Amino acid sequence: MSLNRIIGLGFAIMLLTLSGCSKKTESIIDDIGETDIPSESEILQVIDEPASFFTNYLMPPPINFNAQAPTVRGIYVTSNRAGIPEHLQNLIELCHNSEINSMVIDVRTEDGIVTFKGMKFADDLGVSVNNIPNVHEMIALLKENGIYPIARLVAFKDRNTQSFRPDLYIHEKVGSVWLDPNKYPWLNPYNPEACDYILEYAKGAAEAGFEEIQFDYIRFAASSRLENADFGDTGGLTRTQAIEAFVRKAMDTLKPYGVKVSADVYGTIINSDIDADIVGQNYVELAKILDVICPMVYPSHYANGSMGLDIPDLVPYDTIYRAMELSNERLAVIPEGEHCAVVRPWLQDFTATWLNRYATYTGVERGAQIQGAYDAGLSEWLLWDPGNNYSIEGTEGAPNIQLASSGTNDE
Repeated sequence: MSLNRIIGLGFAIMLLTLSGCSKKTESIIDDIGETDIPSESEILQVIDEPASFFTNYLMPPPINFNAQAPTVRGIYVTSNRAGIPEHLQNLIELCHNSEINSMVIDVRTEDGIVTFKGMKFADDLGVSVNNIPNVHEMIALLKENGIYPIARLVAFKDRNTQSFRPDLYIHEKVGSVWLDPNKYPWLNPYNPEACDYILEYAKGAAEAGFEEIQFDYIRFAASSRLENADFGDTGGLTRTQAIEAFVRKAMDTLKPYGVKVSADVYGTIINSDIDADIVGQNYVELAKILDVICPMVYPSHYANGSMGLDIPDLVPYDTIYRAMELSNERLAVIPEGEHCAVVRPWLQDFTATWLNRYATYTGVERGAQIQGAYDAGLSEWLLWDPGNNYSIEGTEGAPNIQLASSGTNDE
């Protein structure tokens, strides 16, 4: 009996048993999350032949949208907002009246939940909800309004799958599922079946009609406690090599669907090899593989003193400009003519009230960050607000802004 047949039989038995059950220089550890402002759920080698039970039956939508990807200037949208017509219409109007032309919509959350029905793989596992009642109609509406739909798909951080596939997770050396300091379990990037499992959701999102699949939490947990974890057979790969193997597999898997592939990465990995090694995200190597790389350079997420800035949250233009200039310097090592991902940073559209000293983020701070990206030579950006309370002010940038004369310790 083949390995796939054995795996498939075991999985079928598990389903029958469970059928009654229903997201710098200093290190970022321990556990500053990938998108560590409250998300919606909280307000490597990879084998070439997928296991036989990884089959997706979602029918392609009756629409076709093969236009070239725009210069993306987008917003994060929860599935609840995307699934309620009046809320979605308000966001569409925002796009019509601003520079915004794209939406990054929750498709798979940190809890391992798919936010719409119709992806048979997820439906059969009981891990889908009906937050977006008709995903095809929603995507068609966005495309009719010239809005580029991006699926936000959480990868390795996953609370739910442990109930029926605990073998896909990182484990403690004593045998139990490993938990990060926030008590979240993580799928194991070294486990080929865990990687294929994630990619089934990505294929389902592409089949639903999304034009780009954006992986979030495409990393190891940012925790020193991983030193005591059991990863099983690593094949001799480092953490960064394991994540790169997954990204290559994702690019190959999704190529037939004609979608772009992007990934969210920590902003600090741009200039911190320590952080890169901990979470497994090598900025330059990932940029050589991905279509788009999305560093999360929220000013509130930088430690005081980072990049020569006393309090980065108080100087949003300086923070984004300096972070993106560092990005330019790092990516300059890729020879001209070789592939390099588009850099599309995540910008802060929330107020970090948990900081001792913070700025209230309004259109002024929004525009300052956008201008910082523009002045560093970038043309694309994304705004993150977990409450989706966006406005048009500042989305055109702030052409007259200058580097701050205070708030730095360059002298």
